[in-house]
Amino acid sequence: MTQVAVVYYSSTGTQHAIAQAVAQGAEDAGADVRLRIAPETVPYEVLSSNPAWKAFVDDVRPGLTEVSADDIVSSHGIAFGSPTRYGAVAAQLKAFIDSLGGEWGRGELADKAYTAFTSAANTHGGNEGTIHSLYNIVMHFGGIIVPPGYTDDAVFAAGGNPYGTSWGTGMNGDPVPETVLAAARYQGRRLATFAGRLAG
Repeated sequence: MTQVAVVYYSSTGTQHAIAQAVAQGAEDAGADVRLRIAPETVPYEVLSSNPAWKAFVDDVRPGLTEVSADDIVSSHGIAFGSPTRYGAVAAQLKAFIDSLGGEWGRGELADKAYTAFTSAANTHGGNEGTIHSLYNIVMHFGGIIVPPGYTDDAVFAAGGNPYGTSWGTGMNGDPVPETVLAAARYQGRRLATFAGRLAG
């Protein structure tokens, strides 16, 4: 069976919702999916000043499984998800990726299918830059990038980002709309399909 890992960081829950949709899409395509979150590195006394961040850490994160290197090594397809931080990957996810030097050196990250998704507080908050920075990492891995492209109507309905699912959340932390979740499910199905082909 095709193994897919959805590896992401979420502070207030937006990336968590999108990651769940990506995972659902991969499962719908027949993959065995691991949903994994990057460790939180911000001190609790700092993050607790943001009520939404504190609520996610207190109420949601305890029920989630943190990512390990084995989640990447043992998967045929990997989806990386990160909120946009100054147009780049959040430090929490980047710290995990940076810990994979040994696996990279042994070639254990190569020849897998990878895709990426993100969100920012506004439409032009660096979404494409964050996805591109994740794909730059994948190229160093020797991975195969599987973007959604313009291959399904769901991509257009969600705003038309061919690089990966993204959403400008708005400053009020609005819930992720169904159009974006549908695009994420499609992206997960596409990842699982190509990961299966590579694995085969």
